[in-house]
Formats: sequence, structure tokens, C-alpha cells
Amino acid sequence: MIDFTDLPMRRKTYAGANGSKISVIYNGEQYMLKFPPYAAKNKEMSYSNSCIAEYIGCKIYESVGIPVQETMLGTYTTSKGVKKVVVACKDFAADGKVLQDFASLKNQIIDSERNGYGTELDDILQTFEEQNAIDHRVIANRFWDMFIVDAFIGNWDRHNGNWGFLYDSKTDEMTLAPVFDCGSSLYPQADEKLMEQILNDKKEIDFRVFEIPTSAIKHNNSRINYYNFISSLEYKDCNDALKRITPKIDLDKINEMIDNIPVIDDLEKKFYKTMLKERKKRILDFSLKKLKKREKQKKQELEK
Repeated sequence: MIDFTDLPMRRKTYAGANGSKISVIYNGEQYMLKFPPYAAKNKEMSYSNSCIAEYIGCKIYESVGIPVQETMLGTYTTSKGVKKVVVACKDFAADGKVLQDFASLKNQIIDSERNGYGTELDDILQTFEEQNAIDHRVIANRFWDMFIVDAFIGNWDRHNGNWGFLYDSKTDEMTLAPVFDCGSSLYPQADEKLMEQILNDKKEIDFRVFEIPTSAIKHNNSRINYYNFISSLEYKDCNDALKRITPKIDLDKINEMIDNIPVIDDLEKKFYKTMLKERKKRILDFSLKKLKKREKQKKQELEK
């Protein structure tokens, strides 16, 4: 575990409501240190597990080949002597490029009355087609790839403000930014008591696979239920992402990564590994099997 307490600090600030953040220099490179926020929904917890969730979520993104911010876990001792587990996120916009969120791209379409931060799915998909800053297929593929991974890790807060692009003011070029902000994944406000309760009750596991968390993206003005939406096979681009991403998920490697995290105990490790296993099996694997069966049937019908 790295002690980030006495590192040189920079004046750069970071937005976002999920915990305090400071900028530090580590090994000559700039990092954002994210501190665990208070667990607003669980009064029995001092702080949420969002730093652990951020680390695991980003490592999972990395494992399936999606560009993602580099993360490290460490500690930071505050001026009051409180030692906290923090996650260091390498600042991929530290070289002069500007991070612009997807909401700002939505706002760029002047003929549209849609709110940049509105998360209705059809509005988002229409924005992909109407904007001309970056190839629409590149954006669509990233969006749906993120949707599948977020379904796997149980991310309930992937909105228009925490994914986007890097803008180069010298060349006027825009490229996709690495994925960032995965701290709302993996049930970050579950304490050890709740984890144990969930692991010992199949109904509790089922509830957290099939019902919660939901996506921040809305369909027909309601937050999307990951299981219902993906298994419906309604959207071709979602189906294509399901086929791209699911085979790349290696649970053995993910479990090894979780086992090597020194600041969480065996119960927490078992909880993360169990929930990831169940979400992959019952959301992604189930939907992919259903999709392949449908495609096989269509192929057979065409060959008749």
C-alpha cells in the first residue's frame, strides 16, 4: 500500500459529488486522489467502499481491453490523524488536453431542445447521430461497451457527466477519454453485516442481480433494469457489445486481482467475487446464450 500523505500537491481541482479529491504528484506524474465519501444510505458505516469499488471496476475495464484510467490503492493520513484508504487515479488530462463530458457534446447541438444531462436513452442515441465531433460509430460502440461492463459490475451512476472526450485545443481534435468514475459499482454502501446477510440468502443475491442496481440511463422515463433490458435483445448495438465484451471477462483473473487487495478482508473479497460471478452468469451469459439461440434460429430459417 502506497502512503500518499506527503506527496507534492498541485492546485488543480476536480468536480464531482462522490467524495473529496486532491491533485498530487507521484513518480513525476499527476494523480487525482479520491477519498471515500460518507455512506449516506447506510448510517452504520463511517465511509463507503467507493475507493475499493473504483479500483476493482477500473481493473475490470482494463481486463476486457477498454481504455480506462490507471488506478492504485493507498492510504492518506489527514491533518486530524485519520488514516483513510484512498484510490489514486492517473490524470489523463494533465498534458494540456481538456476533459469534456458527453453532456457538453449534447449541448453543442443547437437545434436540439434536449438537456445535456438528460439521460433518456433515445435522446442519447440520437445525439450520436447528430453530432459531428467524432465518428458516431466510435461513440456508440464505447457507450454500449460501457453499458455491458457497468451491468456486470453493478454501476448505478454512469450518467452524461462521467464519460466523454479529450479535446486538444491545438489541433481542435476530439478523442474518446479513458473510462473513469467507477466508484458507484459493487454495492459501495454494503457493510460487513449486510454482505454476510446477502451471501447467506439466495433471495438477497437475486434481488441485487435482477432488481438493483439500475442504470442511470432511462428508457421511457424510467431507469433501465440491466437484466430486463439486456436480455430483451431489443437493441442491436447492445447485442453486439454483449458479444464483444462477455467472452473477454475472465473471472479467474478478476478473482485473483480481488484476492490480492490487501486492505479488504476475506468476507469482502468473497462478496465481490460472488456478486460478479452471479451478475455475469445470470445477466450476461444468460442473455448471450439467448442471443446466440435466436441468431441460430434465424440462420436456419434463411437456409430453408
